[in-house]
Amino acid sequence: MASNSFGSLFRCTTWGESHGRALGVVIDGCPAGIPLDEECINRDLAVRAPGKSPYVSGRGETDRVSILSGVFAGVSTGAPISLLLENRDADSSAYEAIASLLRPGHANFTYLRKYGVFDHRGGGRASARETACRVAAGAVARRLLQGPGIQAGAFLSRVGAAAAPDLPFEEGAAFARASPVFAPGPGAEAAFLREISQAAAEQDSVGGIVSFAAWGVPAGLGDPVYGRLDALLAAAMLSIPASKGFDIGQGFTAASLRGSASNDGFTSRQGVPLPASNRAGGVLGGISTGMTLYGRVAFKPTSSIFAPQPTVDLQGREAEFQLPEGSRHDPCVAVRAVPVVEAMCLLVLADLWLLNRSARI
Repeated sequence: MASNSFGSLFRCTTWGESHGRALGVVIDGCPAGIPLDEECINRDLAVRAPGKSPYVSGRGETDRVSILSGVFAGVSTGAPISLLLENRDADSSAYEAIASLLRPGHANFTYLRKYGVFDHRGGGRASARETACRVAAGAVARRLLQGPGIQAGAFLSRVGAAAAPDLPFEEGAAFARASPVFAPGPGAEAAFLREISQAAAEQDSVGGIVSFAAWGVPAGLGDPVYGRLDALLAAAMLSIPASKGFDIGQGFTAASLRGSASNDGFTSRQGVPLPASNRAGGVLGGISTGMTLYGRVAFKPTSSIFAPQPTVDLQGREAEFQLPEGSRHDPCVAVRAVPVVEAMCLLVLADLWLLNRSARI
């Protein structure tokens, strides 16, 4: 596999499988002098960790990171930062009974076609377990971006038929941090829990939408033509397992509008020109405007469901796929995708902020 790295200057390479001994990430290009320790990374990992409520996977990973290199005396040294996460609660026995079956909605079919081999234990490299590495790297990016005052947040804005009302983003993101399903408010939380509980009771799963935003973003991040900020965000978000859609600003709604309802006019504040509105979501021509950056990522229903499903085995013979007793899966994968979306936003912005420092003299 040749596509396990992300970013240009702030470049992350993740490694490891769902049921391997460990997984981790190497960050190359982080400047020296960034205050960094294991606890600041562990705080972000705790937000993503499974096993915290009945609404997510019961896998009991503690996800405590070990910094192996690149940090000395509490600050980054400029050397590659290597972060290690051990797998402590992987139960591979549950997968032996289904090793010869093609799992509906999963990657074993395409991996086998491409590579001729697939680690069926928890999905191997295709597992969402890999996203723990992204969250760890995102925690480092968060510390880097504290210098220029850039912050990011995310929350769950839809689960199935239940949608959260519009509200100030920072308020919603703050509430989401304490919500078991990253909901932006108490009303949305109750509605989301009903949707998830009903799907689980019917041995099924449900999809959702994660909204993200970043504020304090200066104008000028992103490069035409192929290094556009919105294009890089799209690539980052659509690399997350189970993601199926991305939009920014008015997004797909803009397709039904006229220009008069979509354009952002301009105004002046103390003689400085700036957009009068932010329908574009903080990006024009692929470059940040200085306004709040915001968008959404759609996630499909979790592929692993307890209801029986028709499939075939590796020899093409018809079979019935049934998850083994004791299997542990998220009834709504979008729930734990929230901190992953936030992390990917931070990684994109950290990379572009560093790149922008050489944009002009």
